[in-house]
Amino acid sequence: MELKGPRGAAGGGLKGVDRHAPPTRCAVITPQVTKRGARAGADRRSPEARLEEAVGLAAAIDLDVVYKGLVLISEVKPATYIGSGKVEEIAGIVAAEEVGLVFVDAALSPVQQRNLEKAWSAKVVDRTALILEIFGSRARTKEGTLQVELAHLNYQRSRLVRSWTHLERQRGGFGFLGGPGETQIEADRRQIGERIIRIERELEQVKRTRALHRTSRKRVPYPVVALVGYTNAGKSTLFNRLTQAEVMAQDLLFATLDPTLRAVDLPHGTRVILSDTVGFISELPTQLVAAFRATLEEVIEADVILHVRDISHPDTDAQAADVKDVLTELGIDVEAGGRLVEVWNKIDILPEAEREQLLNTAARAEPEARPELVSALTGEGAPALLDRIEAHVTAGRTLLSVTLAAEDGEGLGWLYRHGEVLERESGADGHVVVSLRILPERVDLVKRRFGAAQVRGED
Repeated sequence: MELKGPRGAAGGGLKGVDRHAPPTRCAVITPQVTKRGARAGADRRSPEARLEEAVGLAAAIDLDVVYKGLVLISEVKPATYIGSGKVEEIAGIVAAEEVGLVFVDAALSPVQQRNLEKAWSAKVVDRTALILEIFGSRARTKEGTLQVELAHLNYQRSRLVRSWTHLERQRGGFGFLGGPGETQIEADRRQIGERIIRIERELEQVKRTRALHRTSRKRVPYPVVALVGYTNAGKSTLFNRLTQAEVMAQDLLFATLDPTLRAVDLPHGTRVILSDTVGFISELPTQLVAAFRATLEEVIEADVILHVRDISHPDTDAQAADVKDVLTELGIDVEAGGRLVEVWNKIDILPEAEREQLLNTAARAEPEARPELVSALTGEGAPALLDRIEAHVTAGRTLLSVTLAAEDGEGLGWLYRHGEVLERESGADGHVVVSLRILPERVDLVKRRFGAAQVRGED
């Protein structure tokens, strides 16, 4: 596998994977700390599930996984993370399987990475590096590529910039998977620092543009509904189901990176903006949490948040806890009854008995905390979910009836811009009666525009 780098050190982004090159043979190693020093949240899922997720991460970047293994350790070794005996054992496997890259599903220090590369005579990447590479291969918009590059540069700088090269000379994507043959140039902290400053300025401009777009949507006003969830939970498939769009949806970790927005008309005419966002994952690198905050602002500002869960996954509870950790870090209230609605997806692949049990569990829940059971693939449960969304976004809005002259096209357009028009009827006297739903604070605005006598509330 060969990943194309940015177009020169001053700009550009990943061009994608070279499909003509043979995939890199990869070994996946998941260390499991059995005593003190275990990673926060690691006990939420089984070691086997963590290993399978690591294999999925490697597959998401088109690596050819020829070996996978758990390594149980009592404590983290400062020099090599895992014990010397295991290092030697894996060295034999790497040689026998002709492995070109070893993915260690942990946060390695620069010293640990360098020592393991010497011991195994192969490229070694840790969890942060691999996720950065995946994100780089998925980014399509200017914002996405800038965010990936910013996270990458911060990661490199924190590691003494050991593998920084002038990007126009390197083969690899961002220096992680380039392989032998790269021209290594000594790190230049000043160059990286200047590039970080330029990217941050560009991202600030992107953020301002997105803020203007959000302000425009609020003036319309269209409520925003954001899809969040663990990676590969089926968010993009559900997004496509609800919007009839064709967003990339694959059985692949991090298939979606850049946020996608589409307008959706709900069953009773309410229009909302649906936002598909990047998937979350356990132990998301801190560089990415910071770099992708602009993307997640769509979630922070959303009127309704749909937490999509793969309810068929054996670690669905652990995945849900990881998502809520990130949402809490973003300052979002994850308690039931607020703007967060749980959507239990993939019920179509559950055994009948388990499916019935979940339906009973949902039916017994309090209405505001009740999960919605759906199959994004078959469409089952989608109508009920749309009704639930509409109930959320219209709660607290005031129903008004406004009478205006038939020739007052300007006034009719004003009502469409400032409220949610539900119905309009032509009266026998030539007037038009418009029923609309509007925010309570805008009622006086309507009365001033059309006169209090022409506006009345509806039950």
